[in-house]
Amino acid sequence: MIKKLMLAVAAAVLSASTGFAFAQVDVNKADVAALNGVKGIGPSMSKTILDERTKAGPFKDWADFQKRVKGVGDKRAAKLSEAGLQVNGQAKEGAAAKPEDKAAKPKTAAKPETAKSAT
Repeated sequence: MIKKLMLAVAAAVLSASTGFAFAQVDVNKADVAALNGVKGIGPSMSKTILDERTKAGPFKDWADFQKRVKGVGDKRAAKLSEAGLQVNGQAKEGAAAKPEDKAAKPKTAAKPETAKSAT
């Protein structure tokens, strides 16, 4: 009984934490904890981002961010954007939008197949 209760609590915590996985984080406003919460950003990169922001001021756009943060090219910038990172409230142009909730998408009706006559 206790094992089932513990499992239920763990499942509830896990499902609640996945809701935060796609939170939008603006690189110019975020602290270390917020940056580390973005998939693809670890302690080293978050330190680099904060150091660069302190040294040269806020990032103007994604091109400025990529220029000033070593190791962030177009491909990685797109992945960070997909994970929720923004520069001045903007996602990286060309990055895929975050996944939509499947329940919110309307289902499209399949086209009926035409029956071929067997003559």
